[in-house]
Amino acid sequence: MDDPALPDSEHMHALVALRTINAISLTARRLADAVCRLLPRGFDRPLVIADLACGGGDVTLALADLLATRRAGRGSGRGAVRVIGVDVSSRAVDRARNLAARRGCPATEFIVGDIVADGCPPCDVAVSSLFLHHLDDADAGRVLSSMAATAGSGCAISDLLRSWAGLALAVVGTTLLSTSRVVRFDGPVSVRAARTMGEYRQLLDDAGLAHAGMRRTWPERCVIEWKSTSHGAV
Repeated sequence: MDDPALPDSEHMHALVALRTINAISLTARRLADAVCRLLPRGFDRPLVIADLACGGGDVTLALADLLATRRAGRGSGRGAVRVIGVDVSSRAVDRARNLAARRGCPATEFIVGDIVADGCPPCDVAVSSLFLHHLDDADAGRVLSSMAATAGSGCAISDLLRSWAGLALAVVGTTLLSTSRVVRFDGPVSVRAARTMGEYRQLLDDAGLAHAGMRRTWPERCVIEWKSTSHGAV
């Protein structure tokens, strides 16, 4: 999917397949749960989330809806949520903007940007899903350090685990859930490029996020939560 020579039709087909995979994997719900845990007690102002490497925007929009609903249910004035999706692919960002416009989601904004080169935009919580496995340790460390330095309340990350079970799920899942040749190829390749729990821990320690929490979730994902001790404002 990172190949600029990939035809638009195949790129869009792959993004639709990823939407299905992320929905079944409960990606947005798990990120929303993590965001709520990271916010300090008494947080009572509009919430700003940065979704890094947001792709076609499906997780971004689902996350915005979940957070707005949860915050609105806690009392007047607490429902405001703004989610900024950032991706290096202009095609993916165009798709995300069109999707947001069709759904009527004014609380989301999508921008083209290179997270590795430019860093994380100012926010309360920075999130990412299925991104770190695309990066080597040096670039992944830079992204993590940028997230921790910029996000006032913390970071939440969901990514693949490298394991035989994960590889089997990737092969079976992409075959059953998608007809996209890109996704069927990228799924197993991505699992092989992912990290083990121990490797994620080392990566976090090296990036200065030593006290980050980690847990294994279905289907063979690692969810990482790092809470800031400063709780700075955006």
